[in-house]
Amino acid sequence: MKRLLLLSAALAALSLPVSASAADKLLNASYDIAREIFAAQNEAFINANPGVTIDQSHGGSSRQARAIVEGLEADVVTFNQVSDVEFLAKNGFINEGWQSEFPNNASPFYSFPSFLVRAGNPKGIKDWDDLARDDVQVIFPNPKTSGNARYTYLAATAYAKEKFADDEAKVTEFVDKIFDNVPVFDTGGRAATTTFVEREIGDVIITFEAETKSIAKQYGEDKFQQVVPSVSLLAEFPVAIVDKVADAKGSQELSKKYLDFLYSPEGQKIAAEFGHRVHDEAVAAEYKDQFPEIRLVTVEDAFGGWAKVSEEHFAEGGILDGIYGSR
Repeated sequence: MKRLLLLSAALAALSLPVSASAADKLLNASYDIAREIFAAQNEAFINANPGVTIDQSHGGSSRQARAIVEGLEADVVTFNQVSDVEFLAKNGFINEGWQSEFPNNASPFYSFPSFLVRAGNPKGIKDWDDLARDDVQVIFPNPKTSGNARYTYLAATAYAKEKFADDEAKVTEFVDKIFDNVPVFDTGGRAATTTFVEREIGDVIITFEAETKSIAKQYGEDKFQQVVPSVSLLAEFPVAIVDKVADAKGSQELSKKYLDFLYSPEGQKIAAEFGHRVHDEAVAAEYKDQFPEIRLVTVEDAFGGWAKVSEEHFAEGGILDGIYGSR
């Protein structure tokens, strides 16, 4: 009788539904304005891998990195700033050398800070100089919390370095004037979009080119006009496996498969459809007409690399702190 009861219990256990294991479920921590693109990427990945679950966490890139250190169990990160991934590497969450684990320095697609103005461009905004005018209100989020805004800060600084031949005083004055023209510093890119679009504050929003396209598409291309500046800063979107979490959860294999998918022709096409510039030559050629030519400078060329930028500009008491002040 006892043996029969044990057999019955075993058969009953086999008939119970099996919940998804950690190896079949991922949490992707991503930047604030990436909700739509990763909703599409996740759907396509799950369609190709039935039974997998992908959860998302969105916020300012720097805040996301700190959240992981403080306990957010993300298996992968898809950020918009190299220094935020480096922060996780320095804290032991991501393996050193992470940029060599995936192509293009672990950046599956790229963009740059660009402008979106109101229909008809009533203030005649064409380039970075116009953002320092007294009659222009500029919208972008807080560079202390947003990777998006840090690119804006660096792009404006790079432009000023060329314009003023590296005269530090003039460069700082120029960037400071742009900051003076920001009526409100939101914590992330999506909140800044709400300020510009729904609250109708500001004459121009500076955000990634991909986001300018998304805003115009979502809220009406008759209401907004995209303006591509003469020069901007290459914005890479680094991805990495959060090794400390993935090792503990047994999700390394699925994490790599997920990030590899972003480089696949399907993943690249989704990125292009959401306004990102891609590395896949065939996909880039297919969407070429949607992306105007622009001269892009890099963090390495303009500032000597991310390590130097982090130390000189973004560290406590750095150049950014001096400009941002108590705003």
